[in-house]
Amino acid sequence: MRNSKKNPGARTPLNEKTVVIAGASSGIGRAAALAFAERGCSLILLARRSQVLAELSAECLEAGARQALAVQADVTKPETLDNAVRIALESTGKIDVWINNAGSGAVGTFEEIPLHVHHKVIETNLNGYINGTYSVLPLFKQQGYGTLINTISVGAFAPEPYVVAYSASKYGLRGFSEALRCELLHWPDIHVCDVFPAYIDTPGFQHAANYTGKRLKPVPPVFRAKRVAKAMVRLARHPKDAVNVGETAGIYKAANALAPALFRRVVTGAMDNYFSRAKPATIGSGHLFQSGEKGTGVSGGWLPEKRPMRGSLLFTAGVAALAAGLFLFQKR
Repeated sequence: MRNSKKNPGARTPLNEKTVVIAGASSGIGRAAALAFAERGCSLILLARRSQVLAELSAECLEAGARQALAVQADVTKPETLDNAVRIALESTGKIDVWINNAGSGAVGTFEEIPLHVHHKVIETNLNGYINGTYSVLPLFKQQGYGTLINTISVGAFAPEPYVVAYSASKYGLRGFSEALRCELLHWPDIHVCDVFPAYIDTPGFQHAANYTGKRLKPVPPVFRAKRVAKAMVRLARHPKDAVNVGETAGIYKAANALAPALFRRVVTGAMDNYFSRAKPATIGSGHLFQSGEKGTGVSGGWLPEKRPMRGSLLFTAGVAALAAGLFLFQKR
């Protein structure tokens, strides 16, 4: 079915939009929920942790949301996402924005991570987004409009050692979005928007499965989740195919594109060096198979409340110099 005509529903003011957020209980999803709440949106909040969602719902209402419904859902179970669509229609009669955001990771060498753990990462990060889109896209076509926002990662362009399944899922998501945009060429008011963050300060590293035996932490510079949330709000207002968040995101993409072999050596060397010095940690599957009580905030605690910018700027400048060096090396 084709629909090449503009739909007036696509021009709904932001404060009248209904926004569904999968993976809303912490990190980027929680930051997005609060950002849309502050702008008066109606929210449908999805995650596995019902008690955390209930607390977030109250916080969103206090922040200014028209309504904020907590719906327990698991993105690996399509029926729970179909239920979220049904609840949104019963409560507001529409969905303007659907955010696929739930994610997981497993860190370790490929063969040391159990095979079923690799499969679970793919099931959550890639199949979970496919499931969410499959639930909401028929409604978008029925309405004639809608905005799908996919939280992906700079890892969709630059490979990351020791998180092979995570990298595979992110590369897969980029292809998923690009192919889906092709199918939607005749639906001008249905948008697929990809967000590519650099390393973000979230509880994700506390949630991740860890088979390294070492304490995990993000690669600096680390950026605040609120920056990703603001990017999502802008996309809800003015959709576009893709946005980067964090100055290093574009630099990593360019460096890998210009000199992939050298980039692999640099990145792997940096990770090996970190693990050789990192403190010991317990090996386990984290929150991958069962949600836990830890890590319910926006931040993972990697940044102080008021972060001095000098160190971050110096590191970013160093990465930029690396990208320039890779370019020159490639040209030799």
